[in-house]
Amino acid sequence: MVVVVVAVVVAVVVEVVVIVIVLVLVVVVLVVVEVVVVVVVVVVVVVVVVVVVVVVVVKVAVVAAMW
Repeated sequence: MVVVVVAVVVAVVVEVVVIVIVLVLVVVVLVVVEVVVVVVVVVVVVVVVVVVVVVVVVKVAVVAAMW
C-alpha cells in the first residue's frame, strides 16, 4: 500500500515538473521570437529612414546642381 502511494506521488511530481519545464520553454521561445521580431522591425524602420534621407539628399543635391 505504501509503495503504491509513493509511486503515485512520484508520478504526479514528475508530471508536474515536466509540465513546468515545458511551460518555461514555451515562454522562453515566445520571448526570443518576440525579441527577434522587434529587432527585425527596428532594423527595417532604420533602413527605410536611411533610404528616404539619402533619396531626399540626392534630390536636393540634384536641384542645387541645376541652379
